[in-house]
Amino acid sequence: MLALMNKLLHLSFLPTSVDFGLLLLRLLTGVTMIWVHGWGKLTGFQSMVAKFPNPIPGTPNELALGLAVFAEVVCAGLIVLGLFTRLAAFILIINMSVAFFVIHKANLVPGPGSGELALLYLGGFLVLFFTGAGRYSVDRR
Repeated sequence: MLALMNKLLHLSFLPTSVDFGLLLLRLLTGVTMIWVHGWGKLTGFQSMVAKFPNPIPGTPNELALGLAVFAEVVCAGLIVLGLFTRLAAFILIINMSVAFFVIHKANLVPGPGSGELALLYLGGFLVLFFTGAGRYSVDRR
C-alpha cells in the first residue's frame, strides 16, 4: 500500500521526457504568441501604428510595431518549428523584456496594465534559450 501511495504521489507511473516537455513549451508559447499577440498586429498594422506604444524614443512607430510583429509572428513561428530556436528565443526575450519592463513598467498587480503575461512569456523563452528546442524539432534534424 505504501509503495502504491509513493507511486501516486510522485506520479512515477507517467513517462518522463524532457524533449516532449520542450515540444509542449515551444508549441504553447509559440502558437499563443502568434495567435493572441502577433497576428492582430500583423493584420491590423495600419490601424495600430498611431496608437502603438513606441518604446524606442525618436523612431517612427512603424519601426517599433514592425519589430514587434517580426518577433511575435516570425520568431514565434520559428519557435513552433524548432528552427533557429535559440536565436528566435533571444529576439523574443528582448521583445518580452521591453513589454514587461518598459511598456508595463514591471507591474505585476492584477488588472489593466499588468505585465504578468509578458513575464510568463519571457520565462518560457528564457527556458528555450538555455535548453534549445529539444529532440522533436527541425534543429535536431
